[in-house]
Amino acid sequence: MNALRRHRALTRIWASDPGWKGWFTSVNHTDLGRMFLTVATFFFVVGGLLAMLIRAQLATPRSAFLGPDHYNQIFTMHGTIMMFLFAIPFFEGLAVYLLPKLLGTRDLAFPRLTAYGFWCYVFGGGMMIFALLAGLAPDSGWFMYPPLSSTLGAPGINPDFWLIGITFVEISAIAAAVEITVTVLRYRAPGMKLSQMPIFAWYALVTAVMILTGFPPLILGSILLELERAFGLPFFQVAQGGDALLWQHLFWLFGHPEVYIIFLPAAGAISTILPVMARTRLMGYGWIVAAAVSLAVLSFGLWVHHMFTTGIPHMGLAFFSAASTLVAVPTAVQIFAWIGTIAKGRPQLHLPMLWLLAFFATFVIGGLTGVMVAIVPFDWQAHDTYFIVAHLHYVLVGGFVFPMLAALYYWMPHFTGRRTYFKLGPTAFWLVFCGFHGTFLLLHWAGLMGMRRRIDTFDLGQGWELINLIASVSSFVMAIGFALVLVDVAINALVAIRGSRDPWGAGTLEWAMTTPPPAYNFASLPQIGSRDPLYDTPDLPAQLARGEGYLGDPSRNRRETLTIDIASARPRYIVVFPGNTALPVVMSAVTGLFFLGMLLKAYWLVPISALGVIACALHWVWSLGRSRPEGPLPAGRGLSLGTAAEASDPPGWWGSLFLLLADGTFFGSLLFGYAFLWTVAPNWPPASYAEPGFPGALLVLGGAGLTVIGARLSLTVAALGLGLMMAAGVILLTEVPDSVAHAYDATVWVLVGYGLLHQAVCLLMTALVAARQQAGHAPATLYGARRVLRLWCSYTVLTSLVIAAAAGLPGALS
Repeated sequence: MNALRRHRALTRIWASDPGWKGWFTSVNHTDLGRMFLTVATFFFVVGGLLAMLIRAQLATPRSAFLGPDHYNQIFTMHGTIMMFLFAIPFFEGLAVYLLPKLLGTRDLAFPRLTAYGFWCYVFGGGMMIFALLAGLAPDSGWFMYPPLSSTLGAPGINPDFWLIGITFVEISAIAAAVEITVTVLRYRAPGMKLSQMPIFAWYALVTAVMILTGFPPLILGSILLELERAFGLPFFQVAQGGDALLWQHLFWLFGHPEVYIIFLPAAGAISTILPVMARTRLMGYGWIVAAAVSLAVLSFGLWVHHMFTTGIPHMGLAFFSAASTLVAVPTAVQIFAWIGTIAKGRPQLHLPMLWLLAFFATFVIGGLTGVMVAIVPFDWQAHDTYFIVAHLHYVLVGGFVFPMLAALYYWMPHFTGRRTYFKLGPTAFWLVFCGFHGTFLLLHWAGLMGMRRRIDTFDLGQGWELINLIASVSSFVMAIGFALVLVDVAINALVAIRGSRDPWGAGTLEWAMTTPPPAYNFASLPQIGSRDPLYDTPDLPAQLARGEGYLGDPSRNRRETLTIDIASARPRYIVVFPGNTALPVVMSAVTGLFFLGMLLKAYWLVPISALGVIACALHWVWSLGRSRPEGPLPAGRGLSLGTAAEASDPPGWWGSLFLLLADGTFFGSLLFGYAFLWTVAPNWPPASYAEPGFPGALLVLGGAGLTVIGARLSLTVAALGLGLMMAAGVILLTEVPDSVAHAYDATVWVLVGYGLLHQAVCLLMTALVAARQQAGHAPATLYGARRVLRLWCSYTVLTSLVIAAAAGLPGALS
């Protein structure tokens, strides 16, 4: 088969449906990556327009441009959109588009999960935009502190849009994180060891693990606050044993890692683009990887950095202040490695390089002011002033937006297949760069002069007038620059002339294909032996097009790729991907009905939509199974491999493992909240504790034992064990019949509800495996599914025992 016939055959197999239908049925990562990036850019424009309204209001003293109520909604939605609907989804879109191409594979690990996450993002973001247009947008700040966001401070529906809409959007983040983690670990090209991965893949992996461990505390906090608002469970009500500071802890357990979740993908783009612009190899690859991992670990020990003024004990202040300054070390390692790369190379001032230089000039200032606010006495003075606003924008715009614009111009020839022809880019760069510094540099001084953040106006004579006028004018200059960037990208994408395959002379695998990329990425999968394979094997693109790699024969007429061993990078098995389907968009719409029922207090809709989600999930999983093993199949280069359906560690097992990592973080955050209220909140202990007796303990222990044994030996025994644990949970709830009496009672209800949910999920999984067995599926094709079931049952048993101890032991001991 020649290269052209192979291209046509693979395109027929991998292409999305034509026309508008393809938007809703595509599961191809290239299409979904572009869709993610387009929607995230739309939200960036919306957030930018809101920022312009803020600066118009603050341009002059006592401005009547916006009233206080509208101003509160606008600054809340500006922060919410930029943090939740632009920054993280933009990284997700870039990773979804690039990672398979960088790693030498044909798609992400779970294509339908990518599509499901995208549509959850669209529907959740659409919910937030509707709230803004309807005048029902949240107005308590993008951090939603109680009691401002509780029914005491905001009795209307406004905060519910934030709590429910953002939780809906975060499904997308968790889905993308699972997808990225499994893809980077298992779906690399054969021979690509961890030490030979593209540096962007390392950053994506670290970021994805941070999302899995950083987002669950906020999801928990949003659920607890919505339960309080909807049903009166008093987690944040002091009179009933709650504490508003619990929200701050949960929020900043997410919020400070979020800063590095935003920065690290940008750093990955810098580490990829900078060596190409400098015409050399990246200096200090190992040091940069170590610095990225260190930064991720340290970021989870800094959350109290945002709470220095809340009455934290002095020992805690000292610890978190030291940790906050320590984080500058791995950041500096990366900065100096990049400077060293520039110094040893021969830099060319192409447009991506200009944006990288803007990053250096801006982010270093933001980092230094970050060290300043890590010092407790200074933070006490600068907290909640415009110094913090300026610092935040120097870090986020300098550390994310500027590198992402470099990435946009660097990979635009890959997206479009065209070379840059029109030269609006440099003009847009200077407008944005000068406008940004004109806007935010002087705001540091305004903050030090006492200008509080979140104010909607100010009086004459405070010395802020000229600073705010210059900042507002500069902000509109910056906005014009961003508008020119959009115009430049659109013109060059539509009317510029065709370009070469690798216009920058890069060495990474995404440039080993035609551009714009075909639906299948690679006609055959490469064997990799270095970090820059195109430098070492310039003829590699032609070899892959001729089918000289793995899986170059499309005769089986299905979407196939390879997985590898994590450490050795040897091929393990063939994965067969699903084709185009509308199931992800349908399932996300049904999921949206669940959240809509909660938002509108139409609680009859909640169980109906939950049943719809279960039905979609069962159909999703059932379609993955194969009734008969295929045995070893030719995989190219003289190698024969089995399929994922017969593997002991199928992709579903790895996906479950990392999903349970997020789940376990959620559970750990719930236990943290329980312990926090117990030790810190006033009005503890409660009037009475739950006192489960011997029958409840026997049911929990017996059910746990039967579940563990049954998951290995007998599905019936496993189902019986899960049923016994569910019965024990119901008995425990009868010990605390009034969930609104005290925060302890509310916490017990949430803990037991968590356990019941997981027991029910395991029952469904048990029934599904039993149904496959009954349908005559061969044992070889059931082994992987049984391992997935054992993993979930083991986690459920462990958490159920912890729940029983946490809820019942205080009463038993008292």
